Amino acid sequence: LTFMGEKMKNIICICCPNGCHLSVDEENGFAVTGQKCKRGEVYGKQEVQDPQRVITSTVAVSGGAYVRCPVKTNSTISKKLMFEAMKTLDNLVVPAPVQLGQKIVTNICGTSVDFVAARAIEKL
Repeated sequence: LTFMGEKMKNIICICCPNGCHLSVDEENGFAVTGQKCKRGEVYGKQEVQDPQRVITSTVAVSGGAYVRCPVKTNSTISKKLMFEAMKTLDNLVVPAPVQLGQKIVTNICGTSVDFVAARAIEKL
């Protein structure tokens, strides 16, 4: 959105139930308006400069009560790295038992973020 020479991004904050409508001024140091709390300001700047997401997926399990285990990142990762991060799960087979929170892939793409098990799976 451009208004009188200004570049503004309008987004909805997802940090809390308020769902504030934020405006981020890219030409003014990424100044954020419309937030009702400090988290909205931090989120607005981050979302415009380098959006971050938690990634969820599954991995194959051998010898377990289930054939797949849900996994997620234990922190956010740049959206730019999402496809590269998902490739680290390709062809990965984890032996049962799997513990809830167990690290499945560590230091994804050199980010210090890990994929962790989101469910415990018993060994058969």
